[in-house]
Amino acid sequence: MLKTVVAAGVAAFLLLAGAPSTALAEDNHVDTIRSDAPALSPYGKYNVGVKTLKVVNPKQLDIVKAKAGEPLPSYDRPLTLEVWYPAKLAAGQAAAGQYRVITRDGKTEVTLMGKAVRDAQADGTGGPFPLVIISHGYPGNRYLMSHLGENLASKGYVVASIDHTDSTYSDQAAFGSTLLNRSLDQLFVLNEMARLNSNDPAGTLKGLVNTDNTALLGYSMGGYGALNTVGAGVTAASVGYAWGTPGGALAARQAGTAAHAASMDKRIKAAIAIAPWGFNAGFWDAAGLAGIKTPVFFMAGSVDDVSGYAPGVRNLFEGSVNAPRYLLTFENANHNAAAPMPAPKETWTAVPSLNFIPAEHYSDAVWDNARMNNIAQHFATAFLNKHLKNDAAMDSYLNVVEYAKDGKWSAEKDGTFKADHTYWKGFPARSGFGLRLEQRKP
Repeated sequence: MLKTVVAAGVAAFLLLAGAPSTALAEDNHVDTIRSDAPALSPYGKYNVGVKTLKVVNPKQLDIVKAKAGEPLPSYDRPLTLEVWYPAKLAAGQAAAGQYRVITRDGKTEVTLMGKAVRDAQADGTGGPFPLVIISHGYPGNRYLMSHLGENLASKGYVVASIDHTDSTYSDQAAFGSTLLNRSLDQLFVLNEMARLNSNDPAGTLKGLVNTDNTALLGYSMGGYGALNTVGAGVTAASVGYAWGTPGGALAARQAGTAAHAASMDKRIKAAIAIAPWGFNAGFWDAAGLAGIKTPVFFMAGSVDDVSGYAPGVRNLFEGSVNAPRYLLTFENANHNAAAPMPAPKETWTAVPSLNFIPAEHYSDAVWDNARMNNIAQHFATAFLNKHLKNDAAMDSYLNVVEYAKDGKWSAEKDGTFKADHTYWKGFPARSGFGLRLEQRKP
């Protein structure tokens, strides 16, 4: 767990004046909207507040301390959340602030620039708002997809991003813990947000969150967890992997078991799975994937060498036969497609503790991070507005020709589109290359 950010209203988020490393921080923006960003990418009508919460899930299996031949121990599992929400700002208050975060080496602390204001007053106008739960990769942290957290909050969502214990840059531990706890953490956070909506001691979230209208947004192992949470049980073989979760504990998330079936939560109405892991490692099969009935928007790079693409994420998309689903492919992008924020400047140089330059954890060799982030913001907005806000107007952004390059730009001199215009809606002219969007119905 990150040790540098431990409570709401403290040094995790600094005022612009007097913050350290200001020169570098100016380059470390999570709120960049490029000039070629598609139409739904820009921030919405709400100002954004942010707060840090510490929650504890009692009596969970302690996979890290498991010993061969002994019963699995239990512990009270701590989680840290970053929560973004629609906010009211004081007169003259700037819609800006900074985050202090740990980067990939688990040691280097950097400053990120964003639009959220720490502990701002909530704006309940138009609420209560749908909940989006963000789940990072292994390793990662709750800030890795902060560009989506802030952006969605500005459009009328409450967003809770999890620091998954045993899986952050600061506390990376046994992979078996991640395999078991990704889905369990997501479900627990959903319940915690419902509790805070009823009784938030600070008052900020009380009455603000509609947890009956929830979406999951997961990257890599977070995507693995999201699929498992919405119905894809893992295979029996993966439960017994010697390198996986010990003691058969992963059986609780296995397809066809009473425990997995009982955990299905009808409050979850949609999921976005970015480069979800596990197909090529034997965690998913046809029977397990058939358990997904919740709408899913997959995003992936066509040359992903971590989760795989074909075979890999494409198989998950094809195999989720009982779910309405989409697959957005970034052609020639690797595993870092869409999800990670731009690499902080401080990660651009080598460090002794890693055998690679830390920036490689965030960046793609072909695509610009801000460009991918903007495209992810656009499609996340369309998909979530459709399924969590019942906005039928979003269909026109989702029902497009499969290959963006095949769309025809056809407009009058005044900008009015002609009848034969088929370019992806919301994308500026000449901006849709390298993208493919497919959809399937149950």
